Formats: sequence, structure tokens, C-alpha cells
Amino acid sequence: MAIRIEQPMDAQIFLTLARWLSPAFPTGGFAFSHGLEAEAAAGRVRDAETARDWLAAVLEHGAGRNDAILLAASWRAANAQEREELADLALALAPGAERARESAAQGAAFAATLERTGEADLPPWPLPVAVGAAARGAGLPLEAVLLAYLQNFAANLATIAVRHVPLGQSAGQGILAGLAPLIARVAAEALRSCPDDLGGCALASDMASLEHETMTTRIFRS
Repeated sequence: MAIRIEQPMDAQIFLTLARWLSPAFPTGGFAFSHGLEAEAAAGRVRDAETARDWLAAVLEHGAGRNDAILLAASWRAANAQEREELADLALALAPGAERARESAAQGAAFAATLERTGEADLPPWPLPVAVGAAARGAGLPLEAVLLAYLQNFAANLATIAVRHVPLGQSAGQGILAGLAPLIARVAAEALRSCPDDLGGCALASDMASLEHETMTTRIFRS
């Protein structure tokens, strides 16, 4: 099901959303591959087709889906205590130490940047929880936030695939274009979700993230 954003967004809201959920926003996402580095090194992700399939699985059945559900729950949360519980849940869902650090470090960087810009004062919650809280405080519409968050998540991993599979820039953009309907569907499902819907089955990427922890030569932190 596609999301329909019924009301036009105010320009300031649109620009804030585009800035916060841009690969240029300093969360340090470029340092984390989500296990993709291990997949490329092993030859399991080796071309545009396998990169697209891997990323689609992560979005639909792995951290993409769970992050979207956590973000929506954080956006709807009534108070900081509810968000603290979501933060604990987000870290508990990580399959290993590196993936836990991936979410925690990016969330802390996101919160620190908003504090320095004077836009929000948040604890260093994991990234989806921090984004949901900040977006609610800034009046950003949840539908649009979910779409932008998932697009940013996919774009970061597609950029890593371009550099390390390696793929051409056009192939990377082709992957993102092809994933647009899936991103819209995952966002729409998250919009109707609650924390009871959390769960996943992206075992290949989870195992790759554990494999990455023992690689002798690594560029990325996950």
C-alpha cells in the first residue's frame, strides 16, 4: 500500500526533514556497512542484482522494517520513559555488538548535532528512537519521516555497495529507483504498526554482521 501525504508540507518542515535525513547529516553512517562489507568480501554480494536482493531483504525483513516500527512508536510516545523503553528494545534487537554500536553511535551523533544547532535536547537514544522523538518535537509528519528515514537507510548502503562491491554510480541509483515501491510499502506498514509487530528474518545480513566482527581487514565499523 502506498502512503499518501494528504496535506502539503510547509517549506520549513520540508527543508528540516530533507536536512536531518540526508546522507550529509553528520550521524557517521558512512562508517557502518551493516555487514555488507563481509558479504562483498565473501563474494555473496557481487553485482547489482545480488546487492539489490540483499538490500531489499534488509529493508523488508530486517533492520529497515524494525527501525521504521521503532521510529513510529517513538514519534507517538507520550513521554521520555516510553522512549527509554524503546531504546532498550532497539539495542536488544541487534544481532551482535557491531550492529548495536551502529544504531547507538548514529543516534548519539544525531542527538549531539541537534543539540549543537539548538534544535532539540535529546538523550543519546538509538537512531530510530532519536529521529522519532526529534521529528515529533519539530512537528514533522510521521508519514514523510518514515519515507525519508528508509530512503536514507537504503541510500547509505547503496553507496557502500557502489564503492565496495564495486558497482557503477548508475547501477547504485538503479537499485534505489527499483526499491522505491518497497520503501513506500515498508513505510506504510510501519505507519500502522506498534511495538508488538517488531521482529524479522534477515538471517543472512545478521550472520554477515557477526562474521564482520572477526574479519582481519576491515574498513567499516559494522
